[in-house]
Amino acid sequence: MVTVEEIRKAQRARGTATVLAIGTAIPSNCVYQADFPDFYFRMTNSEHLVDLKRKFKRMYVRQDISVVEVPRLGKEPATKAIKEWGQPKSNITHLIFCATSGIDMPGADYQLTKLLGLGPFVKRLMMYQLGCFACGTVLHMAKDFAENNAGAQVLAVCSEMTTINCRGPSEAHSDSMVGQVLFGDGASDVIVGADPDTSVECPLFEIVSAGQTIVPNFEGAVQGQLREVGLTFHLWKDVPSLVSNNIEKCLMEAFAPIGIKDWNSLFWITHPGGRAILDQIEAKLGLKEEKLRASRHVLSEYGNMSSATVLFILDEMRKKSLEEGKNRTGEGLDWGVLFSFRPGFTIETVVLHSIATY
Repeated sequence: MVTVEEIRKAQRARGTATVLAIGTAIPSNCVYQADFPDFYFRMTNSEHLVDLKRKFKRMYVRQDISVVEVPRLGKEPATKAIKEWGQPKSNITHLIFCATSGIDMPGADYQLTKLLGLGPFVKRLMMYQLGCFACGTVLHMAKDFAENNAGAQVLAVCSEMTTINCRGPSEAHSDSMVGQVLFGDGASDVIVGADPDTSVECPLFEIVSAGQTIVPNFEGAVQGQLREVGLTFHLWKDVPSLVSNNIEKCLMEAFAPIGIKDWNSLFWITHPGGRAILDQIEAKLGLKEEKLRASRHVLSEYGNMSSATVLFILDEMRKKSLEEGKNRTGEGLDWGVLFSFRPGFTIETVVLHSIATY
């Protein structure tokens, strides 16, 4: 008779969860930086607020405007990732969907299964309102699904739109204007599986470990509330310092088992909550300028797309590594770190191992 232990061993994968494909997308409709202030103040019937409009024009803006549904936005990068993956979509066993907007029942995960034509037995997990750090959580969950279910192929989707927090300007709430300036729309997907079939699949990054740290006594640093006016954000001005002052202890905990203490020896996938966060992390850890190149590039091109942003950065890094002839997907380096941050205040740390490109 088969024992429970034998069943458990048979159910689990032999290898490490590995990113097998990445897809990204932004809405087809957009308003360019130079045009957005006029559009925004006209749309919100606020053209009489000339001083605020003048101030707004001085801010750096990249806002993708779209009324396309969140699941539909998530479909495009999923289609790209499945094509790159090389396996039929019928092989997808698990779907993780993360979004800050579009809350309904049945959720965006259910809608995406229909849009993609996935099978009825796909195991789904829908995650709402996790904010910017959700991509780290998505990778964490994908790792657990892939390693604890033999043959699992996990499609993980982050789809974010700013429609829910778009509202008129206010003299009393400048942090709302910061949100209009900083946030953009985008969706990104990865396919994660253990024990990749290298005759068909092309492994990109191994997900080695994932950790989560609550910074005590700072739960009010980043807050969001869903109200009648939509999703409101409240940000402390010293959030960049809060991140930079706590990031090294997260690094030390994550890399102690590996024996790495030189942070410049890693490749970096850091959520760009804003330029000041990247600047202070770089200064605090003494990072070389090129270490946050991918994060800065994605921020400058697309803004902060909340949970979707980190996978854009991961995609940017693997593409640049290939273009520049690096011998590994992580800028030619073996080990890397993925950081994301969320209200709470919480830091998600994921240790990645790059794959040889030839």
